Amino acid sequence: MFDKILIANRGEIACRVIKTARRLGIGTVAVYSDADRDALHVRMADEAVHIGPPPAAQSYIVIDRILDAIRQTGAQAVHPGYGFLSERAEFAAALDAEGVAFIGPPVGAIEAMGDKITSKKLAAEAGVSTVPGFMGLIDGPDMAVRIAGEIGYPVMIKASAGGGGKGMRIAWNEGEVREGFQSSKNEAKASFGDDRIFIEKFVTQPRHIEIQVLGDKHGNCIYLGERECSIQRRNQKVIEEAPSPFLDAATRKAMGEQAVALAQAVDYCSAGTVEFIVDGDRNFYFLEMNTRLQVEHPVTELITGIDLVEQMIRVAAGQKLALSQDDVKLDGWAIESRLYAEDPYRGFLPSIGRLTRYRPPQEAPRRVRNDTGVFEGGEISMFYDPMIAKLCTWGPDRTAALEEMRSALDAFEVEGIGHNLPFLSAVMDHPRFVSGNITTAFIAEEYPDGFAGAVLDAPALRDLARVAAGMMRTRAERDVRISGRMAHGGAPEPAEWVVMIGGERFEIPAAEALALDWVPGMRLARGLVDGREIVVKVEARTTGFRLRWRGADLDAKVYTPRQAELAVLMPEKVAADTSKLLLCPMPGLVVTIAVEEGQEVQEGQALCTVEAMKMENVLRAERRATVTRIHAAPGQSLAVDEIIMEFE
Repeated sequence: MFDKILIANRGEIACRVIKTARRLGIGTVAVYSDADRDALHVRMADEAVHIGPPPAAQSYIVIDRILDAIRQTGAQAVHPGYGFLSERAEFAAALDAEGVAFIGPPVGAIEAMGDKITSKKLAAEAGVSTVPGFMGLIDGPDMAVRIAGEIGYPVMIKASAGGGGKGMRIAWNEGEVREGFQSSKNEAKASFGDDRIFIEKFVTQPRHIEIQVLGDKHGNCIYLGERECSIQRRNQKVIEEAPSPFLDAATRKAMGEQAVALAQAVDYCSAGTVEFIVDGDRNFYFLEMNTRLQVEHPVTELITGIDLVEQMIRVAAGQKLALSQDDVKLDGWAIESRLYAEDPYRGFLPSIGRLTRYRPPQEAPRRVRNDTGVFEGGEISMFYDPMIAKLCTWGPDRTAALEEMRSALDAFEVEGIGHNLPFLSAVMDHPRFVSGNITTAFIAEEYPDGFAGAVLDAPALRDLARVAAGMMRTRAERDVRISGRMAHGGAPEPAEWVVMIGGERFEIPAAEALALDWVPGMRLARGLVDGREIVVKVEARTTGFRLRWRGADLDAKVYTPRQAELAVLMPEKVAADTSKLLLCPMPGLVVTIAVEEGQEVQEGQALCTVEAMKMENVLRAERRATVTRIHAAPGQSLAVDEIIMEFE
């Protein structure tokens, strides 16, 4: 076994690897860029080595810098995490030349499976069902359009060396192929240093289901069940679960056996994932094999009891797998919610800044797990992907796992940046998700106009009104004690409170105001509603409270009956008119300006492209207008809401 390993990564996955290494008694080395000097993974590791400036292309994916860190520290092995160098065959080869073990598969397997074009050819040869597509290289947009026409729309444009949704576009017509082809190449080049593109048929209404495989250097290979990864946005996974609510035992077995056959065809060892799309009739098609640990690996660990990082380390050290296929048992259900620094109220655009408050829910063995790489007071940078935590819950069945997740999300406090916690909570209560009737189009179909917060029904609003009334009573009691009026009997409590929330008015008798575990200044209010626990995020307002619960973000105004009569006479504040401005929706770098001053633009026309967190975002005209002034230029860094251009 190794004495010291280096983690060639950052963030939550580096922290995750360090935890297992520490349990095994293995020393750890972290690497960090200027932006990560005070990062959590640096604090957790036994040693840390600086490797360069913030951009990944100048630090985390520079092989020579990682090799220098290895030489400085004497690390015997390297765990690459995911992303960055994890699927770069030249990195594994460089480690081998250095006499350092790569905690991952052999170079040949990375080369064969890491390239999506080659992997599809090998999958077909191994008898694995594959999606129709063009397996050769595409040298330009004209060729891309011709191929797309031959395959038939819609098509998926993908980076050959891609992953994590980077360099990936769906095109429904010729115009989208031309635009998507160039954006995919740009993203692929920036993220992976490889701009090769291929095109395949996009299967409509698909489920994304993947099989976890695990092999050793002695010819043993097993599969550890499947993960359902269909809740995606822009091909980026958001929620995963294991097992899938859709597969039956026969399909699971067939997919698992094909995944193992493919792995054995390339002498695969270590942990890996074979991804499939599955249609409504449970026909499945090979998408790609990821020759690394997956982001969503915790849900497999929770239902199998197998530490995949530990297995990867043991395999890299030459040990045989200690279990066979018959030893793999799936126990219960696990769900993972990815916490992203993305604002769902602004089209899920990236958000950066300081975490002024970061309080994950209390972890519990197996039941609640939070894999994270940040801490309160830390900064979310624009240089890396926006995922800051993975919240996982387990239950004996799907219903129990869902309820655990709802409660955990309710108790998760994040302030200082835009984040997707409200959206995650809303999905957990969505009837279609609860039923398990999901596809990769779920978000696009259920939230076609974006996310504006969950809409609560009248009983739920009344529950929150009771919470607000209970807090107002507590606040009033405190005010009385502070003023000294308690000695004179204090001010009488109103017979009822009037609560205005969600466009509804509720009259809450004093006896129905909830008794809560809350005092003024606390950010969470806990109580029981008809025997059910409720946890609500709270911010005090002059006339009440801001309440966030189950994906809803509401202002609750709490009055005495007389105050309520007067409140309806107050005028409403009118929001500023920004309809003639294009504002930068997130901090980022201007890549292109696609229009000129004086030019007339049409609805949907591309105006500019802004890059943030390794993703290119095309900003489009909302309606027909004329560009009167352009404030930004390519290469310029913009803050959120900074003016890019004006219209008339």
